[in-house]
Amino acid sequence: MAQDFIPSDVLKFLLAHIDSIAELEALLLLRSDADQAWTVAAMSKRLYVGEPQCAVVLSHLEADGLCTSNDGLYRYALTGTTEHETVGQLAHTYAHYLIPVTNVIHRKPPRIQQFADAFRFRRGK
Repeated sequence: MAQDFIPSDVLKFLLAHIDSIAELEALLLLRSDADQAWTVAAMSKRLYVGEPQCAVVLSHLEADGLCTSNDGLYRYALTGTTEHETVGQLAHTYAHYLIPVTNVIHRKPPRIQQFADAFRFRRGK
Protein backbone atom coordinates (compact mmCIF):
# COMPACT_ATOMS: atom_id res chain seq x y z
CA MET A 1 0.00 0.00 0.00
CA ALA A 2 1.26 3.50 -0.82
CA GLN A 3 0.78 4.62 2.76
CA ASP A 4 3.42 2.11 3.89
CA PHE A 5 6.09 4.64 2.87
CA ILE A 6 4.65 7.32 5.13
CA PRO A 7 5.53 7.28 8.86
CA SER A 8 2.43 7.01 11.05
CA ASP A 9 2.90 10.40 12.74
CA VAL A 10 3.30 12.06 9.31
CA LEU A 11 0.19 10.28 8.06
CA LYS A 12 -1.80 11.46 11.09
CA PHE A 13 -0.55 15.01 10.54
CA LEU A 14 -1.54 14.92 6.86
CA LEU A 15 -5.00 13.62 7.65
CA ALA A 16 -5.54 16.16 10.42
CA HIS A 17 -4.16 19.30 8.79
CA ILE A 18 -3.54 19.13 5.05
CA ASP A 19 -6.43 19.34 2.60
CA SER A 20 -4.61 20.11 -0.65
CA ILE A 21 -1.24 20.03 -2.33
CA ALA A 22 -1.27 23.84 -2.20
CA GLU A 23 -1.59 23.68 1.61
CA LEU A 24 1.26 21.19 1.82
CA GLU A 25 3.49 23.26 -0.45
CA ALA A 26 2.65 26.46 1.45
CA LEU A 27 3.46 24.86 4.80
CA LEU A 28 6.77 23.50 3.52
CA LEU A 29 7.63 26.86 1.98
CA LEU A 30 6.87 28.63 5.26
CA ARG A 31 8.97 26.07 7.11
CA SER A 32 11.93 26.39 4.74
CA ASP A 33 12.65 29.88 6.13
CA ALA A 34 10.71 30.35 9.35
CA ASP A 35 11.93 33.93 9.77
CA GLN A 36 10.61 35.09 6.41
CA ALA A 37 7.23 36.78 6.28
CA TRP A 38 5.05 36.11 3.26
CA THR A 39 2.26 38.15 1.73
CA VAL A 40 -0.58 36.36 -0.02
CA ALA A 41 0.67 37.82 -3.32
CA ALA A 42 4.25 36.57 -2.85
CA MET A 43 3.11 33.13 -1.70
CA SER A 44 0.65 32.79 -4.59
CA LYS A 45 3.42 33.49 -7.09
CA ARG A 46 5.66 30.84 -5.53
CA LEU A 47 2.84 28.28 -5.44
CA TYR A 48 1.51 29.15 -8.91
CA VAL A 49 -2.02 29.61 -7.60
CA GLY A 50 -4.30 32.60 -7.68
CA GLU A 51 -4.33 35.01 -4.77
CA PRO A 52 -7.89 34.10 -3.67
CA GLN A 53 -6.97 30.41 -3.46
CA CYS A 54 -3.71 31.25 -1.69
CA ALA A 55 -5.56 33.37 0.86
CA VAL A 56 -7.80 30.38 1.64
CA VAL A 57 -4.78 28.08 1.92
CA LEU A 58 -3.03 30.41 4.35
CA SER A 59 -6.18 30.95 6.40
CA HIS A 60 -6.58 27.16 6.77
CA LEU A 61 -2.97 26.83 7.90
CA GLU A 62 -3.46 29.69 10.34
CA ALA A 63 -6.70 28.21 11.70
CA ASP A 64 -4.81 24.97 12.40
CA GLY A 65 -2.04 26.87 14.18
CA LEU A 66 0.58 26.03 11.56
CA CYS A 67 1.29 29.65 10.67
CA THR A 68 0.58 33.07 12.11
CA SER A 69 -0.38 36.31 10.44
CA ASN A 70 0.19 39.89 11.38
CA ASP A 71 -0.73 42.81 9.12
CA GLY A 72 -1.14 40.50 6.14
CA LEU A 73 2.24 38.80 6.64
CA TYR A 74 2.34 35.06 7.26
CA ARG A 75 5.05 33.15 9.13
CA TYR A 76 5.66 29.56 10.11
CA ALA A 77 4.41 28.94 13.66
CA LEU A 78 5.75 25.54 14.70
CA THR A 79 9.42 26.22 15.43
CA GLY A 80 10.45 24.46 18.64
CA THR A 81 7.40 22.18 18.82
CA THR A 82 7.02 18.44 18.37
CA GLU A 83 4.85 19.18 15.34
CA HIS A 84 7.87 20.97 13.84
CA GLU A 85 9.71 17.65 13.87
CA THR A 86 6.73 16.00 12.20
CA VAL A 87 6.69 18.68 9.50
CA GLY A 88 10.41 18.00 8.99
CA GLN A 89 9.61 14.31 8.53
CA LEU A 90 6.80 15.31 6.19
CA ALA A 91 9.20 17.39 4.08
CA HIS A 92 11.58 14.43 3.87
CA THR A 93 8.80 11.96 3.07
CA TYR A 94 7.29 14.25 0.43
CA ALA A 95 10.70 14.69 -1.23
CA HIS A 96 11.24 10.93 -1.41
CA TYR A 97 7.69 9.57 -1.76
CA LEU A 98 5.84 12.29 -3.64
CA ILE A 99 3.19 10.04 -5.17
CA PRO A 100 2.17 8.24 -1.94
CA VAL A 101 1.92 11.57 -0.09
CA THR A 102 -0.14 13.21 -2.83
CA ASN A 103 -2.37 10.13 -3.03
CA VAL A 104 -3.16 10.44 0.69
CA ILE A 105 -4.13 14.09 0.23
CA HIS A 106 -6.22 13.48 -2.90
CA ARG A 107 -8.08 10.54 -1.32
CA LYS A 108 -8.87 12.44 1.85
CA PRO A 109 -12.48 13.59 2.14
CA PRO A 110 -12.84 17.37 2.31
CA ARG A 111 -13.31 18.82 5.81
CA ILE A 112 -16.65 20.31 4.88
CA GLN A 113 -17.92 16.83 3.99
CA GLN A 114 -16.68 15.47 7.31
CA PHE A 115 -18.46 18.30 9.10
CA ALA A 116 -21.67 17.69 7.17
CA ASP A 117 -21.46 13.94 7.82
CA ALA A 118 -21.38 14.62 11.56
CA PHE A 119 -24.92 15.97 11.28
CA ARG A 120 -26.29 13.33 8.93
CA PHE A 121 -29.16 11.35 10.38
CA ARG A 122 -28.97 7.64 9.84
CA ARG A 123 -31.74 5.13 10.25
CA GLY A 124 -31.40 2.76 13.16
CA LYS A 125 -28.85 4.84 15.03
